[in-house]
Amino acid sequence: MTFSELDIISRISAMVPGQGSEVIKGLGDDCAVIRMDNDRLWLATADTLVENVHFDYSWHPPGLLGRKTASVNLSDIAGMGGRPSFALLSLALPVSVQEEWLTLFMQGFLAVLHEHDALLVGGDTVKSNHDAVFSVTVLGQIAADRVLYRSGAKPGDLVWVSGELGVAAAGLELCRQGRPHPEDEAWQKLVLAHLDPTPEVELGLLLAESGMVSAMMDTSDGLATDLAHLCEQSGIGSEIIAAKLPMPVAMAKVAACLGGSALNWALSGGEDYRLLFTSSPDNSATLPSLVKERMGREIYCIGTIVDGSGVVLIDGNQRRDITYKGYDHFAK
Repeated sequence: MTFSELDIISRISAMVPGQGSEVIKGLGDDCAVIRMDNDRLWLATADTLVENVHFDYSWHPPGLLGRKTASVNLSDIAGMGGRPSFALLSLALPVSVQEEWLTLFMQGFLAVLHEHDALLVGGDTVKSNHDAVFSVTVLGQIAADRVLYRSGAKPGDLVWVSGELGVAAAGLELCRQGRPHPEDEAWQKLVLAHLDPTPEVELGLLLAESGMVSAMMDTSDGLATDLAHLCEQSGIGSEIIAAKLPMPVAMAKVAACLGGSALNWALSGGEDYRLLFTSSPDNSATLPSLVKERMGREIYCIGTIVDGSGVVLIDGNQRRDITYKGYDHFAK
């Protein structure tokens, strides 16, 4: 019998006993939420990067790999509107690892923590007989009345994303095919989106502070799967419009050159680490204005929350179910 990633998560969730009074939220969100005191909550998240699954030494420089290892974990904290505080890093390394490589990796990792006022406070180091594995745990903090869960979306809410989708998948494909085109700035931005994603901590803080967001998470497995998670936790469905998905012009050119699909990258590629969130249509003008005023950037409305379940893509006159059609570690 084979399992999907969703099957495995569901089976583990069913085995977990009831949680104590200090656990506000356990499995099922970007982070576990644990009571700190009456006014503050801890956010706790863990993630793992595996050689030849999440990265390839042949194109991923150690400094940028260190940055990515930190960023993908801080993104989970951002996905609930929190501020990262502490990190633990566990390394499983082959004996062939070079001192210079490890130094550059750690410099990149620590640089991202420093950019977000977080501290490395512990971890573990072991030998791997084969591939390298990096596992990170991050603790963040948030006011008890500001935390944003996946479960707050309501029918009629608008669906938003914080930036362009599919860029990391396009960059990964450029790396796989050995065609990074460093002289082409637009193409190089796609490669960098894969190599050095940015956790949107400050935007997450602003959205949580605004009081206008009903549900939120980050996009790590692709829009189709991540929005399906949000819909499942909220007990609703969603419809998104293909023409509204933000994608750079360069991505279509790369897709044509490499034989890929820009739309599929945007829906299923994963590793964009954007924020995916919902808000009442009453805030359709106020929310993007706030983000533009405070951060000088755009957010993008891509669809609507509806009664029912699952995620439907509307592409011209066509409608298709794309529920959980994003990245799955166990898919063949």
